[in-house]
Formats: sequence, structure tokens, C-alpha cells
Amino acid sequence: MIRKRTSDGGINRRRRLSIWQKCTNFRTLKQIHACMIINGFNSNVRYLRELIFTSAMEFLGTMEYAHQVFAHIAEPDIFMWNTMIRASAQSSNPLKAVALYAQMDNQGRKPDNFTFPFVLKACTKLSWVKTGNAVHGRVVKFGFQSNPSVRNTLIFFHANCGDLKIASALFDDDAKTDVVSWSALTAVYAKRGDLTVARQLFDEMPVRDLVSWNVMITGYAKQGEMESARKLFDEVPERDVVTWNAMIAGYVLRGSHEQALDLFEEMRTVGERPDEVTMLSLLSACADLGDLDIDQNIHSYILEMCSGELSTIIGNALIDMYSKCGSIEKAIEVFRAIRDKDVTSWNSVIGGLAFNGHAEETLDMYREMQMTTIRPDEITLVGVLAACSHAGKVDEGYRYFDHMRSECKIEPNIKHYGCMVDMLGRAGLLKESFDFIDSMKIEPNAIVWRTLLGACRVHGNVELAKLANEKLLGMRKNESGDYVLLSNVYASRGEWDGAEKLRKVMNESGVKKKTGYSLVEADDRSLMRYLFDSSRKLRSRSQI
Repeated sequence: MIRKRTSDGGINRRRRLSIWQKCTNFRTLKQIHACMIINGFNSNVRYLRELIFTSAMEFLGTMEYAHQVFAHIAEPDIFMWNTMIRASAQSSNPLKAVALYAQMDNQGRKPDNFTFPFVLKACTKLSWVKTGNAVHGRVVKFGFQSNPSVRNTLIFFHANCGDLKIASALFDDDAKTDVVSWSALTAVYAKRGDLTVARQLFDEMPVRDLVSWNVMITGYAKQGEMESARKLFDEVPERDVVTWNAMIAGYVLRGSHEQALDLFEEMRTVGERPDEVTMLSLLSACADLGDLDIDQNIHSYILEMCSGELSTIIGNALIDMYSKCGSIEKAIEVFRAIRDKDVTSWNSVIGGLAFNGHAEETLDMYREMQMTTIRPDEITLVGVLAACSHAGKVDEGYRYFDHMRSECKIEPNIKHYGCMVDMLGRAGLLKESFDFIDSMKIEPNAIVWRTLLGACRVHGNVELAKLANEKLLGMRKNESGDYVLLSNVYASRGEWDGAEKLRKVMNESGVKKKTGYSLVEADDRSLMRYLFDSSRKLRSRSQI
């Protein structure tokens, strides 16, 4: 790796110190840090710069370590401040970037033209309009508003946070000679989904760089307009990994998994090296395709690409892929190979075991997790409760439900309640299941009542089925499946008059049974998969 850091915080090309060239993982980083302390280099500015940059920017999952190191540096220079602010702005917790900037300001350390873009990017991610406006004021005070990089970040901030007038005002005559300014404004409109204006700006650009092409391709791909995205993709003068990733992710998002895999093969054929983003998209496609041969080929390529050492995020995606394809042995093998496991690693393997019907192994894995320093979250407990449901472990399910609140300090959400209702329904404890719903601290949704209705069908309880159906009809009246489930309860008891009356109500209400829709599940894992996957999707959305 060849980089050079100048005193003003810039990064130019130069050969790194040989010791840092050997730093390829977090373990080696900590060993080098230990050597620095032992040999008295822990106050050497050059070494400290390398340590901060490597821990903050080079490896996933080492940001917390970088903060710890930075906190013990007596007088960090502007490069160290900028590196920490930049890495924090790019992390999942950009608030720390703003906090570092405030700390820097309080200590009287003058920011430079590299500081402000990083802080403004953090404000954009956080949607902190007032803070961003205050930073804009500091930009003017220190005379950096005419700096192209700062100006472009200001355009991006104001346009993303809702004030397009200020963004347009910054896009003045000087900015219009800068392709980055054009790309910044184009990116904003594309991100907002206003592809008509974005395309107009793109077409009016005096010069287009690769970023501007990637902005438009990504915009079309995110909106599912893959024909338009592909047309630009074929026209772009040169491509980089971002260009390929945008197209592959777009195909995956639209469910065109074979096209995504074909494009990946084309990418490799032309000599473009995939990155982690590429592989995450492909693993998502493989999980949906369910083709174990393709899965294993992608896995082999990943191992070759990363020299056999999986990153946490890739490892988690592999576990999810193998679990969805039914190869739980491979999922566990990947799990064991991940060096730095996080809560998602444990959730993926626990959910995978539960989804594939390995209830005892699920609970064993959870007990193993409890012996680590990683705390379970609400997603973990969905997997655990689902395992208790499928194994018929009612007493144990109740214990884990109480354990979640008393020991894990996690308040149950609708997914946890759904698992408990499913568990009681499977065990034939229909009255207890009804009472449990009645005692819920949150409003039961249609899935909860339909779960009880399904259990009533299995166990032939007409009275409770009618009550559950009444609750469902109060929430939604046009779901044919709800009517047919109750009709099947009548039929299972030989009460054909009741079934016929219900069919008549359906016809009179204009509710039509969906063609090709089966109410008899192929197996009893559908509800658990819904609960577990929807919990993870909810968590993913909350972190964006």
C-alpha cells in the first residue's frame, strides 16, 4: 500500500513504513502496537499516524480500538484528527465524527479543508440540519467555502437535508466548471428518486467523470429501471468495481439472480476484481436461488479472494446463505471459521439451526453464546423461542420469554409474542394461547390471530377459530385465506353447513380465493422464517 500524509492532513503517494506493510489483520495490528509501546515509539508522530490510520481505516470492526488509541495520544496532529473524523463519519455511528469535531474545536485546534467534508458527511448521514448549518458557518469563517471539496460536500449536505435552494445557490458559475459539483447535485436528485432531473443534469454536464456515470447507473438500478441502467452501463467509457456492483445489486434487488451471476462472470472475465460489496450482493442472490453448487463455487471464490480468512460481514452472509439452502452443516462450519464473531454471527447460526428444525442444537448454541461477551438481542430471542415452539418445549419457552425481559433487558415485540402464540398453538394449548394474546402488552396484529386460527384448524377447535376469525375480520376483510382457514376448521369437524355458510359470506362480500394459493403449508417452518427474517429486516432498516 502506497500513501503519504502531509502535515495539512492530505494523503499523497509514498511508501509506507515496512512494518505497516506487514499488517494484514487486527491481530497483527495489536502486535505492532505492543511493539511500539515496548520499544518507546508510542510518542513517535509518524508511527502514531500509521497506527491511527490503520486501525481506523484499514480493517472492519477495529474502529473502537482506534478510538481507544486516539484517546491516549497527548497531542494528536491535524492528520490524526481528520483520520478519526473521517473513519467515524463512514462508520455505522457517524455521531462520533461530530463529537470529535466538537472536541477538536473546544481544544482550539484549527480545522482544515479536509476536516469539513468529513464532518458534513456525518451531518448528512445523521440528517442533522442545525449542526450542518453551524458547520457551514464555520466553513465561511475559516474561508473554505470556495474550496472545491468543501463546496461540493456543502452542496450534497444541503440538497440531501432538504434545502435545495442553498444547494442550487452553491452551484454557481465556478461550481459549474467542476465535474464533481455536477456529480454531487446529480447524485442528490438520483438518491431522491427524481431520475428525470438527475438525467437532465447528467446530459447537460460539460464533462462526465466515472462518478457521474456511476451515480446515474446506481440511481436507475435502485429504482428497478434495469433497462435504463444497462443502457448506460454499456455506454460508459470505462468501468470500475462500483459500476459493476451497482448493476449486480440492481439485478439482485429485482430478483434477476441469474443475470446478476452472469454479470459477475463477465466482470471476472474482463479482469475487474470484485470487492466485499460485490460478494454480499451475490451471496444474497445465492441464498434466494437455493442452488448449493453455485453457493459452494461462490464460497470457494471468496476464500481465494481473501486468502482463506473470512471477514465477519462476509462470514455472516455465508451462514445465512447456507442456512436458507438447508446446508446447516456448512453454515456451522463457516460460523466456526469466523475469527471475530459479532451478534449477527450468532443470530445467523441460531436462526439457521431453528429454521432447519434443529431445536436442541439451537438452544445449545444459545447457551454457548451466553458464555461469551456478546449479548443477545431481540433477533437472537426470536430464534430461541421459535426453536422452543418447533420442539414443543412449552415450559422452556416460557422460561426464555421471562429470561429475555429479566436478564437480557429486552422488551418483547410482536415477533416474540407471535413465537409464543405459535408454540402454545402447536402444543394444542389453544385456550392458553388465546389468553396469552389477551394479556399481551402490545396490540396483536393479523399474523398473531392467523397463527391461532391455523392452530385451531389443526386441532379442530371451532369456537376459538370463530373468535380468532372475528378478530381478523376486524383488521382486514378481503383476505380469502382467513375465510378459507375457518371454513377448513368447520370441514375438519364435519360441520359442512358452517363451511358452506362461510363460503356464501365470502361470495356476498366479493372476496375471491386467490388462484393457486395453498393454505396447507409444505412444512411448519413458514411462520418461523417470517418472524426471524422480518426481525432482521427491521433491524437492517433501523441501522440505515
